[in-house]
Amino acid sequence: MALLAAMRDDLQQALEESRQLAHRIFPPLLEAGGLRPALRAAAADARVRVEFDGKDPVCPPEIAAAIYFCGVDAFERAGVGSSVTITVRSEDTKVSFEVLVDRDLGTGWLPPSRDRIDALGGELDIDHPPGVGTRIVGSLPLPR
Repeated sequence: MALLAAMRDDLQQALEESRQLAHRIFPPLLEAGGLRPALRAAAADARVRVEFDGKDPVCPPEIAAAIYFCGVDAFERAGVGSSVTITVRSEDTKVSFEVLVDRDLGTGWLPPSRDRIDALGGELDIDHPPGVGTRIVGSLPLPR
């Protein structure tokens, strides 16, 4: 009986790790529901409070994914109980976004996010304005 219980626990852990990996590759909610619901779910998983400013932009899946993963990286780095505000604006030629975190995240975590944004021809900057914590600003060109 103990062996079966241990096997069941191992299987549950493997399934959960597989689910998490699948979400890190491309979360189904991003495709089905859009950027805002996917970020809201990721924030809930990370136990981070998130607010949104602006409308959910209409953009290609690769751009939505890049913004999503930048937000998820910030959620994970910010830690439980943090507060994050995300603003996304769609313009004629680009999508701009800003992530404000109430804690100083440093800069060591940024390379994966920067790589995703750079790969799509975008830009990403980070600063630490007084009284805010961390401000991440990015933009991605829209395909013509």
